[in-house]
Amino acid sequence: MENKVVSPGEWRAQRIELLKKEKEFSKLRDELSHERRALPWVKLDKPYRFTTSEGEKSLAELFGSNSQLVVYHFMFGPQSENPCKMCSFWADNFDGLSGHLHQRDTTFLAISRGQLEKLQAFKQRMGWTFEWVSSMNSDFNTDFHVTLPGGQTNEYNYKKFEMEKDVERPGISVFYKNENDTVYHTYSCYGRELETFNTVYRYLDIVPKGRDEAELPFSMAWVDYHDQYEQ
Repeated sequence: MENKVVSPGEWRAQRIELLKKEKEFSKLRDELSHERRALPWVKLDKPYRFTTSEGEKSLAELFGSNSQLVVYHFMFGPQSENPCKMCSFWADNFDGLSGHLHQRDTTFLAISRGQLEKLQAFKQRMGWTFEWVSSMNSDFNTDFHVTLPGGQTNEYNYKKFEMEKDVERPGISVFYKNENDTVYHTYSCYGRELETFNTVYRYLDIVPKGRDEAELPFSMAWVDYHDQYEQ
């Protein structure tokens, strides 16, 4: 594939026109971020429990010393031998986040329903360092619409539908904890909105071929665990 070839002057003129749209998009993104932060909160009263490398913890304890918590809902169910390749693709972006987020009063971690031992083993294989905990013995995943039980009406990405069997789905949820350790749910997103948080896609979107997924059986058919790619 080749685009039209022009002089540097013509390229610069067209680039400046595109820059106007980029600035409009940046302004809209700032407005959208403000509206996300302005959403009302939901107080959480259910006593969720999680299995961590430091023992069992409550949701409030997962915050550590911070008042804000970001959770990536990682698809790795208790019956699965390996986690979702797509979630692993996202997880390759996680290392390095925690130190920076901690400086802004924010804790980041991933949560799955799989056994902690399986999470830790796969984390070691991938060389990841982010915190990853198990919600296996709680309703956390179903309450936040990322585990969809079969044989009933479920909701994912704010739409309801029937599932024939249990299904895991990805998502991101945000929580706030006040000085009394009361926890509030402030935001969740699913589906394509998750692309906002994937650095690889952000770079692919600016190269000439883009994501180059049009001819694939499905858009992410090329994704694999990072230790399985042929160099």
